[in-house]
Amino acid sequence: MLQHVLESALRQTMNRLVRPVLNPAVPVPLQRRIVRQAYRSSTPPRGAKFENITIGGVPATRTTFGNDPRGAVLYLHGGGYIIGSSSTHRGITGHLAKTTGCAIVTPEYRLAPEFPFPAALDDAEACWNGLLEAGLKPDQIAVAGDSAGGGLSVALAMRLRDKGLQLPASLTAFSPWIDLTQEQLYAPEIEPVLQASWTSKAARLYAGKEPLTNPLISPIFGDLSGLPPLLIQVGSQEILLNDAERLAEAASRNDVETRLEVYNSLWHVFQVHSGQLDRATAALETAGEHIKRHLAD
Repeated sequence: MLQHVLESALRQTMNRLVRPVLNPAVPVPLQRRIVRQAYRSSTPPRGAKFENITIGGVPATRTTFGNDPRGAVLYLHGGGYIIGSSSTHRGITGHLAKTTGCAIVTPEYRLAPEFPFPAALDDAEACWNGLLEAGLKPDQIAVAGDSAGGGLSVALAMRLRDKGLQLPASLTAFSPWIDLTQEQLYAPEIEPVLQASWTSKAARLYAGKEPLTNPLISPIFGDLSGLPPLLIQVGSQEILLNDAERLAEAASRNDVETRLEVYNSLWHVFQVHSGQLDRATAALETAGEHIKRHLAD
């Protein structure tokens, strides 16, 4: 009963504080400031440590829990490619560090509109290369992300594959945004976080002069064959439900080991409430098991 009340309260909070800000009429710099403040309620577990680093020439935050982390997770934050940072996602990265025992590296990849495609993808690849230069092997690194970062995770794996390079041990995508054309966008009236008008503008700002169907912008239009094992988590009441389901279907059709988890009555990237909502905590524990299972020793 208490969890049900808490879910309702958090839904109302997101609907009241976050959704009005994610509006194309609100200037992007103001969106960034308000969202950064709003997500302070997403708290990491006690004992999580955060260190500012530079990896592959890109500023990043390294999150650990305990000593001697095993491998690394390159975590690409969400925010429609126009907002978000490592600080807005400390709740997720802190809990992932705890559940995986890995170092979680979250780059401050460049954002649109100042830096449109392919800046974010270039920065993600630079961080991947930086982890390799630091001595890690590809099978000791997982890639994960939420929303835009979930799509960016898939795009990074596609780019590495197309270059004939070794791939990460696994992929994890929370509420992935993989079709920026929005032609098959789900539109539940009770979505408490995202508005289609906002994601539409964010898509145009990120793509710049590139077509939205570019597979490295919208991975659903690309070849998904040969990608690492993929875990997808999504809420049943969010506008990216169709994106998640289509990604799972396309990946499975291309013989990618794929698992899709749909969480009933939950919203976009509900994992930010890990440590508060039991189902969010359980979801990150499941993600942690997926990551650990595929990492090399």
